[in-house]
Amino acid sequence: MTISIAVFFILLILGMPIGFVLGVTAVVAIYVLGMPDLMSLVATRFYSGADLFPLMAMPLFILAGEIMNRTGITLRVIDFANVLVGHIRGGLGHANILASVFFAGLTGSAVADTAAIGTMLIPTMRKTGYSASFAAAITASSSCIGPIIPPSTIMVIYGSFMGVSIAGLFAGGLIPGLLMAPALMLLTYRYAKRTGLETTQRRATLKEVALTFKSSALALAMPVIILGGILTGWFTPTEAGAVAVLYGLVVGFVVYRNIKFRDLWGILSNMSFVTAIVFIILGTAAILSWLLAAEQVPQKVAAAVLSVTENRYLVLFFINILLLLVGCFMDQTAALIILGPVLTPLALGVGVHPLHFGIIMCLNLVIGLTTPPLGACLFSCCSIARISVEQITKDIWPQILALLIVLMIVTYFPPITLTLPRLLGFID
Repeated sequence: MTISIAVFFILLILGMPIGFVLGVTAVVAIYVLGMPDLMSLVATRFYSGADLFPLMAMPLFILAGEIMNRTGITLRVIDFANVLVGHIRGGLGHANILASVFFAGLTGSAVADTAAIGTMLIPTMRKTGYSASFAAAITASSSCIGPIIPPSTIMVIYGSFMGVSIAGLFAGGLIPGLLMAPALMLLTYRYAKRTGLETTQRRATLKEVALTFKSSALALAMPVIILGGILTGWFTPTEAGAVAVLYGLVVGFVVYRNIKFRDLWGILSNMSFVTAIVFIILGTAAILSWLLAAEQVPQKVAAAVLSVTENRYLVLFFINILLLLVGCFMDQTAALIILGPVLTPLALGVGVHPLHFGIIMCLNLVIGLTTPPLGACLFSCCSIARISVEQITKDIWPQILALLIVLMIVTYFPPITLTLPRLLGFID
């Protein structure tokens, strides 16, 4: 396994796409371990990693997000968020965060939220007095809310591979996701006060709020319908994905009428491209995950750690450190599939509920999306703001610290994640 680990890091440093890194590493590991039927084993495990029924929800949610983005709802949602909080000091920053909360229920993807909201708000924030680095940093950090508030593609992946209720994960992620917003808003208010940034926007009247709500109501209704249907048992997460696609098509073709049949090719192409990338990672990561299980790595790791300490708080602290470091360098899908089977037995060994641990894993890995040096959302925002990673660093670290405080609260106070799933009957 030492050779395989060396190959993994060498290929990662060389910049090879993570799906191919995992595949090459898996083939090398199988060869070094002397397992028979090399190619047959690779093909079988690759297929079994992608052949899980709950994973059907993922391309459907991606497709629904693509459709809703094509309807032009981004500006409507941002306008509504701005009407609600734009009058507060640091108003555009608050609107950025609140728009991310709304978008979380539409795309479930941090990178998609970054692109949609960042393109609109980062240039506007710069024109109204925000520094380019802060505008980019708040957009990147608030995009972490997207994969935590349901529907969430990474929760679908974790639930599928670890046998945890996806609906329960959706319910468990709701409160942690909502906690992230006020943490970032406090930082935004502090920044505006420290830099003397005043808002020129007056408090909106009820009529103005009602008008902007009416304009964005169809976009805001989708997550309510989807999440409400899942939590009340009307449909499964996979069926919810299909409902989301149908809803998006009706909104785009019938209500807004800004999607044409010729647009479907582009929408389906984007969805297929993103889905293909994810499923390549799923398949190759599943091979490595199986190899780790065959070599009894999860049991050995759990035994080694528990022989040193059985203190739940210490074990969770070290798991958080590991996941945060991994999230800085590795794709979150691959990290979930490879480390999930390794770390879950360790967490269960100290009495952590598997659903609670799933939320902890997801939260750790999405924070990695904003962390230098390789955070995907960080790079996206730097590109939009036309600044370097070095320039954004001074503003991104305080926001990462705020997200880490939320992570610690969620980690050490399980009722935040378990109360709602328990009330809704997803767990005992």
